[in-house]
Amino acid sequence: MNNTNLHPRYIGTSVYGLRMPIITQGADIAKIISDTIIKAEKSEYLPISLDNKDIIGITESFLARAQGNYVSVSDIAKDIKEKFPTGDIAVAFPILSRNRFAKILEGIAKGTKGKVYVCLSYPADEVGNAIMDEDALFQSNINPYTDILTKKEFREKFGVFHHPITGSDHIQMYEEIAPNIEIVLLNNPKDILKLTNQVIVSSIHARQRHKSILKEAGATVFGLDDICNQPNTQHGWSEYGVLGSNYSDENRLKLFPRNATSFCEKLQHLIKEKTGQSVEVMVYGDGGFKCPKTHIWEFADPVVSPGFTKGLNGMPNEIKIKAIADNHQENPEKAIQEAIQNKNENDDFYTLGTTPRQITDLVGSLCDLTTGSGEKGTPVVIVKGYFDNYLTGIPQRTRV
Repeated sequence: MNNTNLHPRYIGTSVYGLRMPIITQGADIAKIISDTIIKAEKSEYLPISLDNKDIIGITESFLARAQGNYVSVSDIAKDIKEKFPTGDIAVAFPILSRNRFAKILEGIAKGTKGKVYVCLSYPADEVGNAIMDEDALFQSNINPYTDILTKKEFREKFGVFHHPITGSDHIQMYEEIAPNIEIVLLNNPKDILKLTNQVIVSSIHARQRHKSILKEAGATVFGLDDICNQPNTQHGWSEYGVLGSNYSDENRLKLFPRNATSFCEKLQHLIKEKTGQSVEVMVYGDGGFKCPKTHIWEFADPVVSPGFTKGLNGMPNEIKIKAIADNHQENPEKAIQEAIQNKNENDDFYTLGTTPRQITDLVGSLCDLTTGSGEKGTPVVIVKGYFDNYLTGIPQRTRV
């Protein structure tokens, strides 16, 4: 929408967290969301109006709760028994999280007839949760690429390490979940086969690589994404299995939502019917950002967005305004206008420095930071003007 004849515009992308009613299983949240947006348009506090190409983001937990998408520890145990009827099991490279993994491990241990070797990577898990002081590792004679450590050996060399945020000792926490659990620290997936040839790959973003390595080495392999991932009338299920699940209570986990794209398309259609605007819709989980202080990458979901409408597919095609301004000192505004109007995907100079990322990863991270995970009560986020640029004026709104 590069129309310079529209009114001047001083506000670019803006984000609104939308407070929603507390919902329960079976709630028609597409209707609830669309009705709440219409009410917000009439709000005296901060009225907003949807425009074409605005984005509506919905937290994954809001959709999953409406779906009743839960599994119990016993559901997990039953699935494990079916996949591994006998023998010991190794749990490969889980993240260090009471919320994200402890109950999954409880179900695995409950469903295993033999021993459960919990194989932790060190000095940290794949999302940056430390299990030891990294400086201490460099000062030791331990080679993290080749050395396998038992819990006893690890304690003797490095002592007890507490998580910098929660203060938890995850080695102790995981070991105490069940008597058949044994902690082992290693980083080479093939070393797991020295313990057992039955493996549950519990990594998130490296899961496909770990599965391939272990299968090629002759192991029987399933991933967390293979557990409770089939349609079931007795309990919840997700295309991602128990990946992306969260602690709900002492006996249940809330799964990542299922059929998220279908929901997004339904809400998109409903918004069009009620407002006349063609918006984009996405379901989002964890954003893809990293804490610079703790080095923890708060991205424990399998993807940022499990479902979205077609207009959010792909990566932005944008120029770097400051690069043009630096090279056109006499009339930078004109140069920027011409560059935007004539931009193309192969213009390497003007796009240099615009880091390539998926639109859903960028917008999902923005939504996640807006919603937070605490008490704001805004599981729906409206992003306005995300697809606008420096030339975009004020659009003429229409209503049906």
